[in-house]
Amino acid sequence: MMDEKRRRLIRRSQLYNCVCLLLVLGSHKQLGLWVSVRVLAMADSEKVVAVIMVGGPTKGTRFRPLSFNTPKPLFPLAGQPMVHHHISACKRISNLARIFLIGFYEEREFTLYVSSISNELKVPVRYLKEDKPHGSAGGLYYFRDIIIEDSPSHIFLLNCDVCCSFPLPDMLEAHQKYSGMGTMLVIKVSAESANQFGELVADPATKELLHYIEKPETFVSDLINCGVYVFTPEIFTAIQGVFTNREDRANLLRVSSFESLQSVTRTSLPTDFVRLDQDILSPLAGKKLLYTYETTDFWEQIKTPGMSLKCSALYLSQYQFTSPHLLATGDGSRNASIIGDVYIHPSAKVHPTAKIGPNVSVSANVRVGAGVRLISCIILDDVEIQENAVVMHSIIGWKSSLGRWSRVQADGDYNTKLGITILGEAVTVEDEVVVTNCIVLPNKIINGSVQEEIIL
Repeated sequence: MMDEKRRRLIRRSQLYNCVCLLLVLGSHKQLGLWVSVRVLAMADSEKVVAVIMVGGPTKGTRFRPLSFNTPKPLFPLAGQPMVHHHISACKRISNLARIFLIGFYEEREFTLYVSSISNELKVPVRYLKEDKPHGSAGGLYYFRDIIIEDSPSHIFLLNCDVCCSFPLPDMLEAHQKYSGMGTMLVIKVSAESANQFGELVADPATKELLHYIEKPETFVSDLINCGVYVFTPEIFTAIQGVFTNREDRANLLRVSSFESLQSVTRTSLPTDFVRLDQDILSPLAGKKLLYTYETTDFWEQIKTPGMSLKCSALYLSQYQFTSPHLLATGDGSRNASIIGDVYIHPSAKVHPTAKIGPNVSVSANVRVGAGVRLISCIILDDVEIQENAVVMHSIIGWKSSLGRWSRVQADGDYNTKLGITILGEAVTVEDEVVVTNCIVLPNKIINGSVQEEIIL
């Protein structure tokens, strides 16, 4: 049954291409008009699905201690779960049928969020749990029958650990013009940082992907992969091809010699583990199947708590254009003084003499006392910050407490391990204590000033 569905998808794609060809070649005006109407009608009926790869607990180790309490995709940036920004961007796609989250967290960890976001945005969102890691392309293929259930014409694929403006409608429009199998979002970065990502070469005129290499040892290009893609359903045929090639290669390499068998076992990947970058993008580059769409807006990868603080600031800035109602206001008369972009949850209680901003996110049930100063920080649920305390370039964990005249601060270098201060859950900083450039694990009491320490 599913094979027949795939054949229908391919036939529809072929019909669409034939109609476009008639539009170009047809010399009769009535024929051209008929084809234009037919193409528009087909475009209106096409469905789109989105898939967001959320990973699993073994993938978020660099995000500790913040990932002890909540899955990394649900950690709040600018007052919303990390994955919420992806889902909100997907909602702007025309003809969006549904959104899938794929990962290997336990389903119970996403149940409440998936239910609430589906109701809030009026779009079906479903979490699909992998039985084991299958790789970015393998995970997509593992759930292929569910993903193509609505017979989508296009499939968006987004990595959860990226932060950007997600220009998905523009990507889709460009992809339809290219008429390839897939289009990837790309951005230019400095030559010094490019080798931390997948580097690529694209045709400057056609935007075709000509060459792709993941984290090269030598400089290839300042154009990198952003981890956001749109594909036609033919992507599943390409992934199946990787499976088939691996099985064929394994059969050819089977030998009786024990030493040779050991060599094959050490170097081969499981047949059901497929990486999108090395196994799909690299081999298909230069074959007129993959294209690029370049963004000039912001983009970051969220691997560490320091980068989450930077990305929270980027999303707060974006709220000026997408969600201005989420930004707090106040001049210090009846409400706290607000400087720059600030999010304050409606349940938080903030003293009017507090001064907050820029780049601050205050979560639910937080209590901020008189004279408190907050700068470039994330304050998580149920935190108490007592009178005249200062928080700067820091993340304050759930249910923590900062005493009077205390300071929790850092120098704000997002790229170094101790560049921001992180307090885990239920950390107490006593009165007049200064904590600088530290990581503090949960349930600790800090009764003396500390600097550049990891407190276990």
